[in-house]
Amino acid sequence: MPPPNDKRKRRSRGPREEKEFEEYMLQLDRVTRVVKGGRRMRFRATVIIGDRAGRVGLGLGKGADVQIAARKGAAEAKKNLISIPIVNDTIPHPVKLKYKAARILVLPAAPGTGLIAGSAVRKMLELAGVKNALSKNFGTQNRVVMGQAMLKLLSELKMTEAAKKFVAELQKQKEAEKKKRAAAQKDSGKSGKRRKPSDFKKPEMKKVESKSDLKVTAEKASKEKGRLEEEIEKQKAA
Repeated sequence: MPPPNDKRKRRSRGPREEKEFEEYMLQLDRVTRVVKGGRRMRFRATVIIGDRAGRVGLGLGKGADVQIAARKGAAEAKKNLISIPIVNDTIPHPVKLKYKAARILVLPAAPGTGLIAGSAVRKMLELAGVKNALSKNFGTQNRVVMGQAMLKLLSELKMTEAAKKFVAELQKQKEAEKKKRAAAQKDSGKSGKRRKPSDFKKPEMKKVESKSDLKVTAEKASKEKGRLEEEIEKQKAA
């Protein structure tokens, strides 16, 4: 029989799949239930999920372990998933809601403002994909109630006519910018294009006849001789 192989075969772990939603545990509570034999302790997890692109959800999960409670809360949040309209990284219109003991007001804000919010309101807006907003809580500070109120508040957001016009104008501006960039790239490509050797024309060079030093001295001597002969002839004639 072949000797036993002591090395354990390890399973090759492939690349982990990226999660569709980001998860955030808003609150973790330890709850007890009184039964005939005594008290039974369990955990309750309040979980928020979102893709930062307009979808967000909230769920509650209970379990004997923290991980089990968190898993159940995430599964419940997927069932309560909602989609919200986002215009220029903010909400399309102001909205106010009263839910149980919570009274929350959320207003749209200009780009660069950021999220002026706290606690559950901030996390719900962040995971929903809202980057600029103003908010105020006038009621309870209970995170669970605030999260439930925010989920109901965000579900009431709708695209107004003004928001639709604004989105159409933004799309037109983006298309115009793309055309300008494409034209600029074409111009830069033409200017930076390398020329072929045939494109360059050599400048015409004038032909210069080179004379040796002996020829130059001979010409000078002949000119001087002719001048002297002319002077002698003039003197004889005189």
